[in-house]
Amino acid sequence: MKFRFVSQMQLIVLFVGLALIPPYMLFGQKALLEIEKQYQSTRPGSIDRLNHTGKYAQALFFNQQQDDAFKILKENLKFAITFQDQKYAAYLSAILAMNYRIMDQLNEARHYMTQAENFADRTSDREMKGYVDYCKGWLHIRNGQEREAVQSLLHALKWLESAPASESLANRKASVLTELASIYANWKEYDLQEKYSKQALDLAIQQKNPSTLFDAYMMMGYMYEQHYINGGAGLNMRNLAEEHYLKAIDTYRSNESKIPVASNLSFAAINLANLYMRYYPNDYKEKALQYARMAIDKAQQTEQYTQIASAYGIMAEIELRENAPHKAKEHLLMSLSEIAKDPIGDQNIRMNIHLNLSEINENEGNLAEAIRHYKEYIRLFTSLYDAEKMEQGRRLEAQFERERQEQKMLRMQLETEKKEQQITLMHALAVQQKQELQNMRLREDNQRKQLELVNLETEKQAQELKLSRLESQQRARDILNVQNELSYKEKLTKNYGLLAAALFLLILVLGYAYRQRSKAMRQQEELHEFTLEQERQNSKISNLTAMLDGQEQERGRLARDLHDGLGGLLSGTKIQLSQAIERIETPIKRDVQKTLNQLDTAVQELRRVAHNLMPDLLKRYGLEETLTDYALRMSNPDLDVSVQFLHMTNLLSEEQQLIIYRVIQELVNNAVKHADANQILIQLGQEDKKLLVTVEDNGRGFDLQQAKLKKSAGLLNIQSRVNFLKGRMDLQSSPGLGTTVEIEIPMI
Repeated sequence: MKFRFVSQMQLIVLFVGLALIPPYMLFGQKALLEIEKQYQSTRPGSIDRLNHTGKYAQALFFNQQQDDAFKILKENLKFAITFQDQKYAAYLSAILAMNYRIMDQLNEARHYMTQAENFADRTSDREMKGYVDYCKGWLHIRNGQEREAVQSLLHALKWLESAPASESLANRKASVLTELASIYANWKEYDLQEKYSKQALDLAIQQKNPSTLFDAYMMMGYMYEQHYINGGAGLNMRNLAEEHYLKAIDTYRSNESKIPVASNLSFAAINLANLYMRYYPNDYKEKALQYARMAIDKAQQTEQYTQIASAYGIMAEIELRENAPHKAKEHLLMSLSEIAKDPIGDQNIRMNIHLNLSEINENEGNLAEAIRHYKEYIRLFTSLYDAEKMEQGRRLEAQFERERQEQKMLRMQLETEKKEQQITLMHALAVQQKQELQNMRLREDNQRKQLELVNLETEKQAQELKLSRLESQQRARDILNVQNELSYKEKLTKNYGLLAAALFLLILVLGYAYRQRSKAMRQQEELHEFTLEQERQNSKISNLTAMLDGQEQERGRLARDLHDGLGGLLSGTKIQLSQAIERIETPIKRDVQKTLNQLDTAVQELRRVAHNLMPDLLKRYGLEETLTDYALRMSNPDLDVSVQFLHMTNLLSEEQQLIIYRVIQELVNNAVKHADANQILIQLGQEDKKLLVTVEDNGRGFDLQQAKLKKSAGLLNIQSRVNFLKGRMDLQSSPGLGTTVEIEIPMI
């Protein structure tokens, strides 16, 4: 029996959870006076007054002054209609529609909602269009048309997203998001509920409006609580619900003077007490009682009797869990007493209170009280059931009437189509008769024209006979004239032919002579150009040959001077120091020996330079030995220079070998100086009477385009030597990938 009682009591508290945004809000008296002061400070009929009318009317409406609210709205609507921009008329009409719906006056609500939509169509204000769509969705929700409500709310959100910023935009957008979250909560669409709830919370945090922030925290707490109840997650969802309910209470306490809805605190406290009582362990009983008492205190101040009844219901269930039915009964009686003060109190709560009091009295043996409460429960249940049946009957009747009208429209449509077909058939018969009449007239016209044609043909034959006689006479005269003309033309043609033949021959002779002269002049000009080009090439080759010979002679002279002059001087100095070292005392003998070592190094470096300037090996042993020796001399621990020879026959002249050696020497020096290479490979090969030279390094490379723009002297020098040998050079390089130079030289 006790288990049944607890399950019934859940309906009492569940009512609070499902009423996230209560239909009847109570503005605090202080807030109402402030709003009234702002309204009265504006001039009647002004835009400022119209802007304050909605807020003031709502404050009056939710402070049980509905008649005054309707009066103010209708008075200002008359002024709003006179403005060119109909947004104010749309705004006030939408508020009237919602207020009439709260009062269950459905016809008036529909009338003003339609009027608001018409006014919204006549304004370009996107925010007002969005607000009217929001009000339309709000009405759909209260009429049980949630799918239509979602469509209207999404349209409202679209308008508000594209509207310019204003003081009211954020609040209206938050209202739309709240309604969407509530609908998806009823549909148990958790993802969409969470999406719109979080958007509403983010918006409230951005605008720093205490009322909006309180509502957002409450909505998030309710969302997490329902998700936990439906088994969608673990205890984390329950704890998140507690966290957001506590944030809502803290927000209210910190901004109590700024939140016009005075019943918000009791509402939040009831939700938190229910959460502790139903979904937390028994040791949270004191917290549940603490917030239930807080809800009662605050709800008594604002005369929210339904909330007081819900709080007493929570306390009654806690006492039953503690096996204290007498205290539970006291709380239930208090709950019943409070909800009786509310003329529009929820009948489901009253019904469940009577049922649970009946069960407690039955367990106590007080059968008379048990029967009395059970009879009241049956009465309320019957009235609710009858009301639901009547509502269902009205819905079915409306549906039947709608279907009957549709059937009537369908029959009218069929009759209309039938009449249209008859008219079409009659029209077709009329057209056919008209066509036959036209055919008869055409046949008569045809016969008349045939008769006229016969007459015309007779006249034509007579005229043709007369014309034939005239033509015979004319032909006889024409034949005589033609014979005379032909005789004259024959003579004239013969003379013209002879003259044309002579002229044609003359033109041929002149053309041939002109072509031969032009051809001879063009050949002479080409020969002159070829001779000049050959002279330029010979001059260029002579200059390059002289330059190279001069360079080599200068290199040879420098090599001999260094080797014979400076080299001999250094060698003599070394010999003298070597002889004198024997006579030098030991303390300075070490320094002299160091000097001798430096002289040895200088002599070696001098010989290397002299050898590079004029390699004697090239004259004695050829290019292969010279390059092999060069690679060995250039290599050191930080640089590896290697040389390879493939199918070499040594058919190059001494001059060609020297130029190729200088080219390779310049390429290696560039790789060492400018590329920071540590590996250089030199390859020489012979293929089809061509010498192939490749020099490749692993240096840092360079940009070919920039190198061409800079016109490096080293590259130009190498290119000129290759051109002298009538060869071709291909350079490949890029930053960070090294450089490869390929040279192809014909062996003549």
